[in-house]
Amino acid sequence: MSRAIILMMDSFGIGGAHDAEKFDNAGADTFGHIVKANGGLRIPNLHRLGLTEVAAAASGQKADIGPQPESPMDMGCIRAHMSEISVAKDTTSGHWEMAGVPVLKDWGYFKPDYPSFPDSLIADICREGKIEGILGNIAASGTEIIQQLGEEHIKTGKPIFYTSADSNIQIAAHEEHFGLERLYKLCEVAYQKVKPYNIARIIARPFVGEKAGSFTRTANRHDYSVLPFAPTVLDKMKISGGNVIAIGKINDIYAGQGITKALHASGLEELWDVTLEEMMNSPENTVIFTNFVDFDMLWGHRRNVKGYADGLEYFDTRLPDILPLLRDDDIVFITADHGNDPTYKGTDHTREQVPMLLFGKKIQSRFAGESSTFADIGQTIAHYFGLMPFEYGKSFL
Repeated sequence: MSRAIILMMDSFGIGGAHDAEKFDNAGADTFGHIVKANGGLRIPNLHRLGLTEVAAAASGQKADIGPQPESPMDMGCIRAHMSEISVAKDTTSGHWEMAGVPVLKDWGYFKPDYPSFPDSLIADICREGKIEGILGNIAASGTEIIQQLGEEHIKTGKPIFYTSADSNIQIAAHEEHFGLERLYKLCEVAYQKVKPYNIARIIARPFVGEKAGSFTRTANRHDYSVLPFAPTVLDKMKISGGNVIAIGKINDIYAGQGITKALHASGLEELWDVTLEEMMNSPENTVIFTNFVDFDMLWGHRRNVKGYADGLEYFDTRLPDILPLLRDDDIVFITADHGNDPTYKGTDHTREQVPMLLFGKKIQSRFAGESSTFADIGQTIAHYFGLMPFEYGKSFL
């Protein structure tokens, strides 16, 4: 038995969620709307693997990506479009479900308007975190709120607390004036204090700069996530003596549980480079799991259609780099955890179906239709490595 590689395109939805109206996301289609706004896309490798086919099946509309050059991705690929059964559309729920553990009970949330957080909670965090108070205390765009409050933060030393439509508290602070390690320790305090509220994540959002308009977030983001409710396929892999290599924010999303090696990386180029290096050097009986966060963080949430399109085209150019590193029994998944349509109203995730492209040298091509849960990926990996099966999901193999 060889390796399983998961290339997780954070937020790359393909429309068609059956429960989109419940989330006020009717008509959301990340892929389809990017193609339309861009007048096509140059993605010959994703197209060759079947992306446009599954996107059309999910959304009911074929995206006109335009003429495509020849692709070297000439191998078998199982193609499907997956629906989510978790009750939320957040990063944690999507990732846990694809690892075999759907989130079937809703998270706790903070209200979007000021003040978002209960006075008693903030008082506890301030007292134990040794800060004199906070700024923000409202749902906000992270890039906007640091421009609005960054100078006051530097002047007062008060960190910026905000939330979003997801289950979280995000804490922004200046890496130098406040201190990166101090920010991390404050997030650890907050992580403990929100446990009674059933909050999924505390997110450290460090930034640099000196004046409004110049503040920029750094790559030193750190997520403090609750532990998965049950053993994921990563746990089962680790317990069986296998290797689980987490690249990018994967280690944070699973709170380090089931991970044998965690590698920090940011940006599409570095994430690809680290993934390929691990494919070159990792032993048999290994899962390599990479989260390509820029699609969500830089382009989805910021409603940057052109950036998202450029990112997709760059991602596609790197796919052939996998080919010389694939061993005979390796399998590779390309998938996503939710949508984030950059043409849609607001700045939040969108409830959508996601692609599932499973390829390898020994894979026999077929169109698998609609998958009723992301957990089919976890079940497939469990089947592939001979691990105990999950309650949810069916193997594609």
